[in-house]
Amino acid sequence: MANKITVDHGVCKGCELCVHACPKKILEIDRTKLNARGYHPAACTDTAGCIACAICAVICPDSAIKVEKEV
Repeated sequence: MANKITVDHGVCKGCELCVHACPKKILEIDRTKLNARGYHPAACTDTAGCIACAICAVICPDSAIKVEKEV
């Protein structure tokens, strides 16, 4: 199993805190999608580049991000 980032698009409000906090710069706001609340959610652009530091999950004010570390 590889490291995995899951963003709950229904909860994410696109605040970009995770985008700026990610040390690998693999998160971005997906401008092609809108959630039910009218926000563009965050998305991972390179799951292979994730180091599972979980900074994105910690900084997310809505707890919309889950990080699973490879075992």
